[in-house]
Amino acid sequence: MVFQAPDDDNDAMLLAGILPQSVGPYVSLMMAGFLIAVVGHLSRSRWLIGLGIIIVFLAAAALPLALNAFSDQPEPPGPLPRPY
Repeated sequence: MVFQAPDDDNDAMLLAGILPQSVGPYVSLMMAGFLIAVVGHLSRSRWLIGLGIIIVFLAAAALPLALNAFSDQPEPPGPLPRPY
């Protein structure tokens, strides 16, 4: 029995349509996360610190996914070219 992929298997790309295509929202989200964490440290609130860390992590994880999903030209497969 041979497994054959369906012709239209782009269901995984539905999330890519939701993600913003520019870097600005991700940088803003990271800065907001850092600001929330700093306010949490100043007020000694553990849940604010945790919320800030989670926001920074989500922004940092979503940025490479969005850049990879929206890049026009993927990285070529194979070994790197020789430097000389």
